[in-house]
Amino acid sequence: MSASQTSDVPTLLVKIFGKDRPGITAGLFDTLAAYSVDVVDIEQVVTRGRIVLCALVTQPPAGMEGDLRATVHSWAESIKMQAEIISGKGDNRPRGLGRSLVTVLGHPLTSEATAAVAARITKAGGNIDRIFRLAKYPVTAVEFAVSGVETEALRTALVTDAARFRVDIAVVAAGLYRRAQRLVVMDVDSTLIQDEVIELFAAHAGCEDQVAEVTAAAMRGELDFEQSLHARVALLEGLDASVIDKVRSEVRLTPGARTLIRTLKRLGYQVGVVSGGFTQVTDDLKERLGLDFAQANTLEIVDGKLTGRVTGEIVDRAGKARLLRRFAAEAGVPLSQTVAIGDGANDLDMLNAAGLGVAFNAKPVVREAAHTAVNVPFLDTVLYLLGITREEVEAADTLAVD
Repeated sequence: MSASQTSDVPTLLVKIFGKDRPGITAGLFDTLAAYSVDVVDIEQVVTRGRIVLCALVTQPPAGMEGDLRATVHSWAESIKMQAEIISGKGDNRPRGLGRSLVTVLGHPLTSEATAAVAARITKAGGNIDRIFRLAKYPVTAVEFAVSGVETEALRTALVTDAARFRVDIAVVAAGLYRRAQRLVVMDVDSTLIQDEVIELFAAHAGCEDQVAEVTAAAMRGELDFEQSLHARVALLEGLDASVIDKVRSEVRLTPGARTLIRTLKRLGYQVGVVSGGFTQVTDDLKERLGLDFAQANTLEIVDGKLTGRVTGEIVDRAGKARLLRRFAAEAGVPLSQTVAIGDGANDLDMLNAAGLGVAFNAKPVVREAAHTAVNVPFLDTVLYLLGITREEVEAADTLAVD
């Protein structure tokens, strides 16, 4: 029976609730099958071992409804469940135009924050059609399916207040394209890794303080990145190239980085990095982590010494966006189906060019400009913004162990 055919016909909403166990769904529909009803809709939720199973079915033939009700109640009692049957007409009311998925990350997710998010969705003209938990650790991640308001308007209403709610919020358009995002490109320093690579080099050159000061100013957007790059690299002049291996060994991956990449690769994504750092480190990361793309600046080495200069194309703010487009073209992925992750001002063009730009523990100017922000120290929480559940993450971990 089509949706138009069920719009005005009598229907019954059959709700079963109680302690979950195997066979409840099959048992309910075996019971209903004796009354020649058609299934219009099914919803099932299990929370802490308690199930709520709802079946919307057409009214049985004349004279059989009373018997159906008695039989369903009797069956429910026999398995120590409760039943409720409500008469009505037709299917669920049509959902409003505009379909979005709102992902909320909390550490913890408080009832106050959840109330604030739900209220803001309502105020924006949206209706919450469904709620689904994506993960319970290392953060609580919950996804709201919302209709009735356009995605951009909903994002504006929610994301700007995320910090006040003390949660991270991502709003994306619902639809198949979300799972079709097949390229993720991320910054390296303070994103994929916990370090600033040039500061690791500077520590060996004895100029760490001077380099850190220039780096901080550049990341805040106070200095031109290319000028600051040349100024910092110049301080490394004369450093022995053997330091490169030491720096590689000192690099610390951000918690969750391996899990993020492993899960994305298992699910068919391509993954790349772009960095204002150096190929001497990013090429090693590409090999170690199985990345598909990697691009950074290159330290010039002459006679086994760093010259204090870089060679080749400079990877700066504009360069990162340009490389995102290049990687997308090589991967055969539309730019609208890319994800970019970064933390600094020189990542902004890349974040804005991507279909979804994620500010990861970012500076205020970046959080305000990106599509969404993650402010917990676990890089793999980005997976939840893509609708990937903790169960899928754990499955990728299991395969890696196997």
